[in-house]
Amino acid sequence: MIEFEDVPDLVEPTLVCAFEGWNDAAGAATGVIDHLLEVWSARLIGAIDPDDFYDFQVNRPMVSTDDAGMRSIVWPSTQLYVARPPDAHRDVVLVRGIEPNMRWRQFCAELLAAADDLGVGLVCTLGAMLAEIPHTRPIQVSGSATELDLEDRLKLERSSYEGPTGIVGVVQDACVRLDLPSVSFWAAVPHYLPQPPCPKATLALIGQVEDLLQVNVPLGDLPEDSRAWERGVAELTEEDEDIAEYVRSLEQAADAADLPEASGEAIAREFERYLKRRERGPGSSDR
Repeated sequence: MIEFEDVPDLVEPTLVCAFEGWNDAAGAATGVIDHLLEVWSARLIGAIDPDDFYDFQVNRPMVSTDDAGMRSIVWPSTQLYVARPPDAHRDVVLVRGIEPNMRWRQFCAELLAAADDLGVGLVCTLGAMLAEIPHTRPIQVSGSATELDLEDRLKLERSSYEGPTGIVGVVQDACVRLDLPSVSFWAAVPHYLPQPPCPKATLALIGQVEDLLQVNVPLGDLPEDSRAWERGVAELTEEDEDIAEYVRSLEQAADAADLPEASGEAIAREFERYLKRRERGPGSSDR
């Protein structure tokens, strides 16, 4: 049972969540939550008690020292925040956590019970996976939704993936069982660049969150960070001819797989997103 602190009545809240671990290649998904927490000045309202869900020998608590020299222990957990995006007429509940080590079904039950207490009507899960794609091409974001109107509005195709899943997939399945609308976005991260950060993938996921919530997210330094990341990776790959050749093979495969109509649809979606950002007004810099 999550105990909330000083929570006002929320207006049509949407829950957006991401978890460290298997679901979070290069930290791209939790990077979105970290960015939103900052630019929306989100306020912490509660946390899931970690004792039932985490193995502290796997996810160890951290010792920290404050300015007065007082030491304290920070336990691994999943925290809930609330924010009101500027110029928006609805609230957003942001969830940032670590994939639990045990009792996933109980974990999801507690999280979604908290969402129900807060009046959440839509859940958005974010993930990132390693894929055989080159860093020089746009980050691919796949998505799925439990409601046909969401699929149509966001132009999503129902996922056909079969295989292992993480807590993100289990959360979405729990939403289905509770008849709670949900959508999931996954960014593909170059598999030869697994270490965080990956601002290019974080930026791609933020674009999907903007479309879902119909708000502009201030991007701050993310566009420049993304360009710097790509330049840095290019310099590293050029120093090793084997890696450079491998990247070229990935580029050729990606270009061959991109049918003209698919490329046209991608350009059209990006232009449509650009127009929507202009219609919604200021609040973010150009990508």
